[in-house]
Amino acid sequence: MLKKISWWKYLTMLLLLYTLLAGLLVDVPNMKTGNLYQTARALYFHVPMWFGMSILLLISVVNAIRHLRTFNKVYDYYAEASAQVAMWFGVLGLVTGAIWAKFTWGAAWHGDPKQNAAAIAMLVYLAYFVLRSALEDPEKASRISAIYNVFAFAVYIPLIYILPRLTDSIHPGNGGNPGFNSYDLDGNMRKIFYPAVIGWTLLGWWFSTLLVRLKKIKAKQENIQYTKTIEVASKPQIQDTL
Repeated sequence: MLKKISWWKYLTMLLLLYTLLAGLLVDVPNMKTGNLYQTARALYFHVPMWFGMSILLLISVVNAIRHLRTFNKVYDYYAEASAQVAMWFGVLGLVTGAIWAKFTWGAAWHGDPKQNAAAIAMLVYLAYFVLRSALEDPEKASRISAIYNVFAFAVYIPLIYILPRLTDSIHPGNGGNPGFNSYDLDGNMRKIFYPAVIGWTLLGWWFSTLLVRLKKIKAKQENIQYTKTIEVASKPQIQDTL
């Protein structure tokens, strides 16, 4: 029997469909400053990826802390799954940002402080997954990686939201450059941007819940297999006699 789809999943699909159609078809201001022009449409895809990534990483670190307090394996599943989806959002954010930079700045990678900080943040979280896979004991891996998750998030916030604002940057809203609010006087872009942020974030959470379900199924199968192995080993061995 098929499981009923939750209302927020329908909302996710509607918001993303709206973002795709409105983002490509609705007129945007002719932004001559910064050579943005029609590339400003990337705002609906590039920036929401980073918002979604940040929210998913927040969900991940909260569940990591809950796991450390209760040792409930389900919290560890959510911590790992949210971080996994967040990394995919980070990859998409870097790719869409590189494409946008190619048209507006003339090169895909300028070594801009925000670009460098994003790349460093991705490497910090890559170490999180390496750490999980390097430890053979599942319980030890979940606890140590949860501690590292807290450290990684504490590093992520300054890298993305604080340090780039303290140095010169060619990103809008950083280093003295005007943000989109100074361009977007009619508010048309905000009508698409905010739904895009919500839609992409909900999609990331949706993927996270699917990964958690897969982890639960895998754990259940492993437990069943382990139980069968114990039962077979505990049975008395009857040798054939001639």
